[in-house]
Amino acid sequence: MTEIKNVSVKKAANVYFDGKVTSRSLTLEDGSVQSLGIMLPGEYEFGTDAKEIMEILSGELEVLLPGEDEWRSIKGGESFEVPGSSKFQLKIHSVTDYCCSYIV
Repeated sequence: MTEIKNVSVKKAANVYFDGKVTSRSLTLEDGSVQSLGIMLPGEYEFGTDAKEIMEILSGELEVLLPGEDEWRSIKGGESFEVPGSSKFQLKIHSVTDYCCSYIV
């Protein structure tokens, strides 16, 4: 899906890691929540409350998911899932555009 219709957007950005990761929160018509953002090259660790589906729109990264020993390579057009109440690590190799869906 290249377009999200009928959403409300929080004006204030979510800013992490000194501005190297930013996003905007969207609430869809059905009440579900997503965020759209950009990650600059670097290494980051994130924590989750709910299960997340990270759709990578463009860019290249590696992800180390909870319970895994090997990094996975991910590029634009691919996605990965992160369990709720966990932490995951990212190595961003190029500017990465993403959409994160929170599953409750």
